[in-house]
Amino acid sequence: MLRSGEIKQVIIIRSDLNMGKGKIAAQAAHASLMSYINALNIDESVVKEWLQEGEKKIVLKVTDETSLIKLFEAFKFKKVPCALVSDAGLTEVPPNTKTALGIGPWFSKDLDQITGRLKLL
Repeated sequence: MLRSGEIKQVIIIRSDLNMGKGKIAAQAAHASLMSYINALNIDESVVKEWLQEGEKKIVLKVTDETSLIKLFEAFKFKKVPCALVSDAGLTEVPPNTKTALGIGPWFSKDLDQITGRLKLL
């Protein structure tokens, strides 16, 4: 055990797209898996601890694409594993629409500094 604090994954969904529940679930799953893979490549020990502790996740929302991209850039700058989801555009949104952001699994203290003011989905 790393004993370096809580580890979690944060998923952020755009609320302005008015996606259906199934679409939101699919986009959240894409964000979670993509970010998980990035985290494995950055620090496998953090991911293993997260898996052992029950894979804590939190789902938050933003109201527009600009906010989503700014969050993505902030986490990339801090070298926190993350992944921005661009939809294929086959169902509810146009192609290349940025729908979700997956962050971590990573240390909660690092995630909360940037996402702490966002609201739950």
